[in-house]
This record gives sequence, C-alpha cells and structure tokens, in this order.
Amino acid sequence: MNRNVGIVIVSHSPDVARGTADMVRQMVGSEVPLAFCGGDPDGGLGTSVQAIMEAIDQAWSDAGVAILVDLGGAETNSEMAIEMLDGDRAGRVMICNAPIVEGSVIAATEASGGAPLATVCATAEELSPA
Repeated sequence: MNRNVGIVIVSHSPDVARGTADMVRQMVGSEVPLAFCGGDPDGGLGTSVQAIMEAIDQAWSDAGVAILVDLGGAETNSEMAIEMLDGDRAGRVMICNAPIVEGSVIAATEASGGAPLATVCATAEELSPA
C-alpha cells in the first residue's frame, strides 16, 4: 500500500484533467497515487460525482487523498463524492483550494516527500500563485 498522499485532479475539461495529470507524472514521477477525471458523462464540459468517486478509489492511500478542482461545480461535486464515502475514508479526503495545474504539481511534490494530507493541501494553497 502506498504511504504517500494520493492526488485527484477534477476538471470540467477532460483534456485539462489529463494534461494536468501528465504534467504531474512528468515532474514528480510515480511515487504518488494519481487519478484524474473531467467532463460530464455525455462527453461535454462538466464533472460527475461518480467519476470523482472512482478517481478517489484509484488514487486511494491510507495517508489520504487531496483533490484539486478547477471551478465551483467541480468543488461541489467533489464535496458530494466525499460525503458518499464511508465515514473513515471521508475523513481522509480534502479539497485543496489551489489553482488546478500549479496546485496539483505542488501537492504531488509535497506528497512525494511523505508529507501528511493537511500539509500537502496547505503547501499547495500557500505556494500556488493567487
């Protein structure tokens, strides 16, 4: 089981989600569990609670999962996905209030060093450009 915090990238655009995940992998490697989702179930712009839940499962780590989102709807759907998780798991998932690309890279970099979930999110929020 991976001991590093997992990262989930949620964007309204499948291309933005995939591209951000590619950038994270290229810069941080595979030391961090990583998943992404983007677009609505019909292939348009949007987000899906079910897809977010699946991404959380893919990036799951007992150390927790940090979710980075692009717009308000992604945040709302991520909150709903967290609420639908089992109580123990829900308490180990946080949404980071940071720009999706920069925040994802910073969060993954911090996670790759073994930082705890709260530190991963705080660092992404603190070091990302406003």
